Amino acid sequence: MFSGRRRDFLRQISTAGLALSAKGLFGPLLNAQTVAGDGDMSRIYVDSRRLIAPLDRNLFGSFLEHLGRAIYEGVYDPGSSLSDANGFRTDVMDQVKKLGVPLVRYPGGNFVSGYNWLDGVGPKQDRPMVLDKAWNTLESNQFGTNEFMSWCKAVGTKPLMGLNFGTGTSEQAAALVEYCNVEKGTKWSDLRRKHGYPDPYHVEHWCLGNEMDGPWQIGHMTATEYGMKAEDAALQMRAVDPSLKLIACGSSGPQMPTYLEWDREVLEQCYQYVDGLSMHRYFGNTQEETGGDSSKFVALNLTMDRQIEETLAVCDMVQGHQRSPKQLWLSFDEWNVWYRERTGDAVDGHRQQAPHLLEEVYNLEDALLVGGLVNSLLRHADRVKIACLAQLVNVIAPIMTNEKGLYLQTIYYPYSWGLQYAKGSVLNVMTESPTYDVAGMGKVPYLDVVGTQASDGTVALFILNRDLSKAHSIEINWEGKAPGRVLAAQVLTGDDLKAVNSFAAPRKVAPQELTKPTTSAGKTKLEVPARSYSVIQWGT
Repeated sequence: MFSGRRRDFLRQISTAGLALSAKGLFGPLLNAQTVAGDGDMSRIYVDSRRLIAPLDRNLFGSFLEHLGRAIYEGVYDPGSSLSDANGFRTDVMDQVKKLGVPLVRYPGGNFVSGYNWLDGVGPKQDRPMVLDKAWNTLESNQFGTNEFMSWCKAVGTKPLMGLNFGTGTSEQAAALVEYCNVEKGTKWSDLRRKHGYPDPYHVEHWCLGNEMDGPWQIGHMTATEYGMKAEDAALQMRAVDPSLKLIACGSSGPQMPTYLEWDREVLEQCYQYVDGLSMHRYFGNTQEETGGDSSKFVALNLTMDRQIEETLAVCDMVQGHQRSPKQLWLSFDEWNVWYRERTGDAVDGHRQQAPHLLEEVYNLEDALLVGGLVNSLLRHADRVKIACLAQLVNVIAPIMTNEKGLYLQTIYYPYSWGLQYAKGSVLNVMTESPTYDVAGMGKVPYLDVVGTQASDGTVALFILNRDLSKAHSIEINWEGKAPGRVLAAQVLTGDDLKAVNSFAAPRKVAPQELTKPTTSAGKTKLEVPARSYSVIQWGT
């Protein structure tokens, strides 16, 4: 995540680098399961025997960083009447539990590259107030590792821990693993017990740094330097706990001049010592990126497909060069729409505690793209095993709080549908759809469809209609057994692409009931509205 530390660099890539797709560098993009159709009728072919992969629930993870009001006034607000005895906001906890978020990345993000985890443990009265140089804010350290672990347990999620590879050392990374995962009898495990937490946390997933390819990052280094550090840290960490799943720091995105080359050089150093590679990407409807064209904006999830496939190609090339039997998976551990609150005061905390930073207000078209991004992640469930919507509360987030309560942003709904309805395995769905021309991307299908099938035979389809003016009629052809009754049918749509939710109007953009389709002779017919994202679930 970009910080205020390199605002000039940020401005440069915001106005140039993020325009890759606008310049046509991604080429024509039709996803592999979509073909151009003829006429107005679109067709979806679903065969329960054709599966992409079992779905890892960690594909719907999220992210909390010590940034803005994500932690303080977000999940932790001890002075609030809405908080429990631990200082945790109960309304936020209830919402996260309702969502069922399986995994939360913490504590950063850019913040982690200057973070000393020892500042955030032990008696709270002894914890120092420090200057966070990533976001130019004051960090009280009243919420740290143990508070985060307790919060995770309370909401039923698991931690994805980020490590300081900026100012931090491999030894410090291994010490944190020891503090978290060893039961007793060692320096750092006994320190945790002294702090009042006798049971180890058994944290499985660890990120080896954050965006170390970025000049904005504290401790920025070359790919070779980073790869060697990742190897050393992995060896020391696994000496403490051999069961860890370690994620190397991949490229910060296609806007980077070292995109893919960074990944190759890093993996040549540490391939045998890590399990996954991270990816990051933020999307915006800017003049530079889309020309302000909403019909292009809602197609940008196809560039996520392309980014995943390009990164996997590099992983597999290095695997081949090293003749390794191990295949890496991807952790897309930062993704979202983010472009309005991206420069100037929006990313500079002016040395305040918990300032309002990166509080992006999301509209309907943002939610449609987020639905498409959910589809893109599901399509690659065979190799993308972790993904984190960045972030969870207040900072580029689906949940917003104030002193009185919370409301849900538009992007909450497609994300929540993935958590609620995507179960079991991802289906290899075939779609015939009319297309439209998009500058720099070629012909793009109006319909973007993915599906899942649970172990009990329940099927869910997720349908993005990119057509901003017309509803589309769809015929679903069930190639195996036709499904039973419709269990749920919802749609997110509206007349105004720029409509937003707020504390004053919290449900201006909210799910509506979609007319439940009927099935006859192995075919289901339905219509999806213009500019819409829909989910339909069938029982057996």
